[in-house]
Amino acid sequence: MTTDGVPTGLITAKSNFDAKETADRLATAVEAKGMTVFARIDHAAGAKQAGLELGPTELLIFGNAKAGTPLMQANPVVGIDLPLKALIWRDGSGAVWLTYNDPHWITKRHGLGAAANARADQMAAALAALAKYATRG
Repeated sequence: MTTDGVPTGLITAKSNFDAKETADRLATAVEAKGMTVFARIDHAAGAKQAGLELGPTELLIFGNAKAGTPLMQANPVVGIDLPLKALIWRDGSGAVWLTYNDPHWITKRHGLGAAANARADQMAAALAALAKYATRG
């Protein structure tokens, strides 16, 4: 856990939009970059079906086999962290956030070493751009 309360390996950005619009903007940006949105999981809807309350919380699962496969070739267990995921959620004060795994943390977690750093750099830059578009426009 870092000093700001965000677990190690996660990057979080505050959104200027509500949760649905943030998730929609992220999905649009992902597809515009030639990646695939594999799933959108509405945790709040699931909670409601169980008779529980949860603020807007949606998980997008997305990726590109050309970017992720080389990491999985180096260590197939990386597949536990791929495809990429982003969680859009609203906190108790009404602020909306977008959180995703830092690709550098993924490569470190799986012991991929220096050879994976260039790919992690590319993935990190792409994710930062997607998050910026989704949260700030």
